[in-house]
Amino acid sequence: MGPPTFLFPRAAQAHPPPKAYWKAGLTNCLGPACGFQALYYISYPAQVLAKSSKMIPVMVMGFLLHGKRYPLIEYLCCFMVTGGVSIFASKSSSHITTKLAAPNAPLGFFLCLSNLVLDGYTNVAQDEINRRYAGGTAMHMMCWMNFWTGFFYIPTMFVISSAGREVVEFCLAFPAAGYQVLLFCLCGAVGQLFIFYTIKSFGSLINTLITTTRKFFSILFSVLWNGNPLLPRQWVAVVLVFTGLIMSSVTKHRRRHVHLKKN
Repeated sequence: MGPPTFLFPRAAQAHPPPKAYWKAGLTNCLGPACGFQALYYISYPAQVLAKSSKMIPVMVMGFLLHGKRYPLIEYLCCFMVTGGVSIFASKSSSHITTKLAAPNAPLGFFLCLSNLVLDGYTNVAQDEINRRYAGGTAMHMMCWMNFWTGFFYIPTMFVISSAGREVVEFCLAFPAAGYQVLLFCLCGAVGQLFIFYTIKSFGSLINTLITTTRKFFSILFSVLWNGNPLLPRQWVAVVLVFTGLIMSSVTKHRRRHVHLKKN
């Protein structure tokens, strides 16, 4: 007979320990840093084009690290969405010119690849934590992911680099800018509530699917709102993305319905 449950609640034992998030927190720091650094060497549209395949590294990392397998339909939907975003971004970027600090396409795309691999590991690690510790909540994951991210970011910004000090000095010199930064951080914190809830409830692949298509919908709505006509290939891209999203949603709905029916 084990110890009384009121002394050691099972739900508490099922919570992930704080140290479970440190690796994901580290890659969550390094990945975006590589992405921002890539903008010094390639244009933003080129980066969007490269990062549109973000779902593929998530699947690859899941298979390599944890032997996770996805249904064939998931791979098909992934390539349809990725292909659609790529076609749309590549055609819409032809009218955009960007001044670069130091153009270097090979280095820029290498940094984008590093960003994708690191992000893929972060997402897979979060899925693995959710699988191992059923009692963990979205808020619990959000708090500890941000703790470890800050743990790695703060020394980098204030000790290794002077970037943090420069940002503080700038905000103190221009309070209006500091207010905008604070508002931006507040919006980011609220947005994270939905992001981590999605990861916890539906998995990192669905979250990646949403974040990957977010820019696509932003571009699409912007084009429609401003009355700019789409090229035929861009309409093909729209059809690919919507078809991939619908197929993915229908497949997951059917799978969940079958699972609930069995239980």
